[in-house]
Amino acid sequence: MIEERFDAIVVGAGMAGNAAALTMAKRGMKVLQLERGEYPGSKNVQGAILYADMMEKLVPEFREEAPLERHLIEQRFWMMDDRSHVGMHYRSEDFNEERPNRYTIIRAQFDKWFSSKVREAGATVLCETTVTELARDERERIVGVRTDRRDGEIHADVVVLAEGVNGLLGTRAGLRARPTPDNVALAVKEMHFLPRETIEARFNLKGDEGVVIEAAGTISRGMTGMGFIYANKECISLGIGCLVADFQRTGQTPYGLLDQFKRHPSVAPLIAGSEVKEYSAHLIPEGGYKSIPQLYGEGWVVVGDAAQLNNAIHREGSNLAMTSGRIAAEAIDLVKSRGEPMSATNLSIYKKLLDDSFVIKDLKKYKDFPPLMHTHSQNFFLTYPQLISKAMQNFVRVDGTPKAEKEKATLKSFVKARSWTGLFGDAYRFARAWR
Repeated sequence: MIEERFDAIVVGAGMAGNAAALTMAKRGMKVLQLERGEYPGSKNVQGAILYADMMEKLVPEFREEAPLERHLIEQRFWMMDDRSHVGMHYRSEDFNEERPNRYTIIRAQFDKWFSSKVREAGATVLCETTVTELARDERERIVGVRTDRRDGEIHADVVVLAEGVNGLLGTRAGLRARPTPDNVALAVKEMHFLPRETIEARFNLKGDEGVVIEAAGTISRGMTGMGFIYANKECISLGIGCLVADFQRTGQTPYGLLDQFKRHPSVAPLIAGSEVKEYSAHLIPEGGYKSIPQLYGEGWVVVGDAAQLNNAIHREGSNLAMTSGRIAAEAIDLVKSRGEPMSATNLSIYKKLLDDSFVIKDLKKYKDFPPLMHTHSQNFFLTYPQLISKAMQNFVRVDGTPKAEKEKATLKSFVKARSWTGLFGDAYRFARAWR
């Protein structure tokens, strides 16, 4: 049994948990971080995007030390039907800057390095340790955790829950409701290994330049979801995710969607001849602002995915996780510096600081998007991609048909599929949710 008492216990060693533990340890707090995996990142094999601004606030010198893959110079957006894609992309030489803005990373490697910085800062990190429940005192305040270690009750002034979207500690303790299937996406990813020069040739890259492709359309079979492709140094991260509620409703399988996505004519040439070495599945919070639970209480705060902090519109998660972990740590340090107890009243400063940050401001801006996409998924992820693809093919195909006739046929196809009322209604709902 660990008999000593800690200023804070952090449950989880992902982006949010590491950010919280690192920030508190740097400020001289006595921190214990618990991770059930063999090592931080051991359960996480997927590739991801790292946002430099948020990381710099935690480890200013990370570019010289962290296991980074490629810095992103290009972003592509694809709207797909079964045989085509309509795309737009932004590529800029400005992103070949001295201090790049975004990087692709392999989470298993990066999380392990991130945790090493937590240890260097003075925190105690215990892996292969599962927290089974939260410990309470006679007044029902959270005073620590119980683990699967022998005599494994450990006490602290505050517990930071960074256990991920499907973490059971908070729900078992009645601190928050379990996320509903329409607020969580299940994503599957594969790592396709290719020679570095092959990746650079296929994606028009040089050196450590990188590109990310985000795709929507018939690849999700009318469900709310997206596909994604990240170019790493010697592998390509490729995956697709949809709402759990849609998988339940349709009977579609994640691996079935992934297989169809890989075989799409726009995707298959990018991964041709690759060797698949890693496969993973993970849950992503997709409910947005309206699904955020209570963020603090008597002796506890919740951060990252466990707090449903994910911007589904901009596909941002790690930056929100790191920021919420850092802000929670700063709030805890502020309460401690005042010599005050970690009560709900005092810890409410965490929510105030988070509300003032870009995290909540961005999520609040798009608060109506998740329900809109879910309610009208057939239109936005099936009907419109097919209509837009056909319209583009009519526009570029030269076959002797007068252009006026083609334009009339295209308009007629939209009206037939959605009606004038439906078209205007969809446009209004989309514009209103975007405001």
